[in-house]
Parts: sequence; structure tokens; C-alpha cells
Amino acid sequence: MYNIGIDLGGTNIAIGIVDENYNIVLKDKVPTRTERPTSAIMDDMANLCKSLVERLNLTFEDIGSVGIATPGAVDIANGVVRYSPNIKMENYPIAQELKNRIPVKNVFVENDANAAALAEAKAGAGKGLDDVVMITLGTGVGGGIVIGGKLYSGFNYAGAELGHTVIEFGGRQCNCGRKGCFEAYSSATGLINMTKEKLAETKDTIMWEMVDGDINNTSGRTAFDASRKGDKAGKEVVDMYIGYLACGIANIINIFQPEVLCIGGGVCGEGDYLLNPLKELIKQNSYGYERQAKNTELKIAKLGNDAGIIGAASLG
Repeated sequence: MYNIGIDLGGTNIAIGIVDENYNIVLKDKVPTRTERPTSAIMDDMANLCKSLVERLNLTFEDIGSVGIATPGAVDIANGVVRYSPNIKMENYPIAQELKNRIPVKNVFVENDANAAALAEAKAGAGKGLDDVVMITLGTGVGGGIVIGGKLYSGFNYAGAELGHTVIEFGGRQCNCGRKGCFEAYSSATGLINMTKEKLAETKDTIMWEMVDGDINNTSGRTAFDASRKGDKAGKEVVDMYIGYLACGIANIINIFQPEVLCIGGGVCGEGDYLLNPLKELIKQNSYGYERQAKNTELKIAKLGNDAGIIGAASLG
């Protein structure tokens, strides 16, 4: 038996057929083109599902369930996207709309960050473990919590917004409306903003050469690359960023004490240059670290861009 996983993103609709061991046996994608009516997006989603099934010489009788990972607030009990700003869905019955287009009985829907966390718990950095937390460091800070092998999302399915816990009261403005959110400091966007601020106040840093004299060319790698070359300003940014990241992660560990906390996103490409000082700071700020028989292990997420597909397929 196979399951279909759909990762509905703002840029692409990525779909895969996944076997019972969480291996993707075939996948493909089409542009989402969010400016279109939602019905057109659903048509493309259904047509790609049909195409993948046919290309494997299967029928929909071989498909146990279809899962959809989507951005936004999701009512998982009713298969409804309550609100998704990127794809213009509000109280949209996405599960039923897909059932209307392909012959499947079981369609499940989940927030994309939650689905990615489930994938890492089932087949990635937390494989075989019951209690796993994942955070994704991208434009924002996404979060997903798996407790006892099951996703936790609160009574109203809006939980696990780990990026919107405050780590500095009255601090940086966050897009959610609050100030001082973990996301405002530890996302790739937060890192870029801190780097730009350091550039604006420091004229003798090699980071200016790296951005070709244009502050708008700043990326998440600028400060890390400069720090590796011994640049003082670059190191100050890196140290500050890792400090905020450690603060937020230690808070999460102190609340949930998961077996594994995995982090994903482009910033993780810095490898040990990020992880080694991060682990040390987390150790210093985790409650009772020296007295615990076992402590949370920090890992890099393994599944990358496939996490949404695998997580969605795992919902059934």
C-alpha cells in the first residue's frame, strides 16, 4: 500500500508517492501560481496525483490515503484551511475539494511545519523516537511538536508557533504584531537584519566587499563567511545570532524535554561552525542539564525539501 504526500507551497506544488517505509518512490512538482483561483490550483494538484499514479502503473485502489501539507492555520478534524495568506484560502474545504477530483476516501490536511516535524520523527533525525521537536530557520521560524509519536497542535489546531515566543521583551518588531519574538532574531531574516545593522555602523569590515558595496546584497551567509576569515564585525554578528538562537532553543527544551530537537533551514549549512557553540550555550541554559540522566540531543534535520511530502503522506 502507498500513500500520497502533497506539499503545497507558495512557489510549487510538490507531490510524491510514498511507500510503507517512508521512501518516496516517485515525485514531481508544478508551479503553484498563487495569483490564480484556488480551484485552478486544486485542478493541478489532482492532475499531478493522477499522473504519478499512472506512471507507476498503479490505481487509486493502491493508495491508502492522501495527505496535504499547507501553510496557514488548519482545522485538521474537518480538512479545512482556516486561513492561509500566501495561497489566499479562508475556510476552504481543501480535503473535500481534492476528494471531488480524485477517487480517494481518505484525505488528511496539516500545517506544513507540523508535517515536516512528523516526517523527521518518522523517517529523519528523530526516527524511531516518540518525542521530537523541529524548528525551521527560514524567512520565519517554523515549529512542529511530536509528543508520544503524535503531532501536538493544541485544541484549536493553532499550536506549535514556536517562532512567536518572546525572547526579548519589547524587542524587535515581528510580523505577527508582537515585539521580541524568537522569529525576529533567529530566522534567516533576523540574521540578515542584524548583519545589515552591523554594516551600517561599521565601515572597516570585509563584509562590505562581500556585498559589493551594496547593503541590499546581504545574505544569511555574509556574517558567517566574514567571521571565518577573522573579521571582528562578522564574528560579533555570528555570536549575537547564535546567542539568540540558543536562548530560544533552550526555552523549548526546558518546556518539552524532547529526545531530539532538530533544526532545518539554510542556516544549518554552516555545520559545526554553528552547531558547536550553539550546543555549548544550550547546555549552559538548559534546566538541570548536569543532573539529568539523559538530555535532549540537538541534530540537523535530514529530509530537506522532502520533509513536506513524507510528513503529509504520514498523516494517514
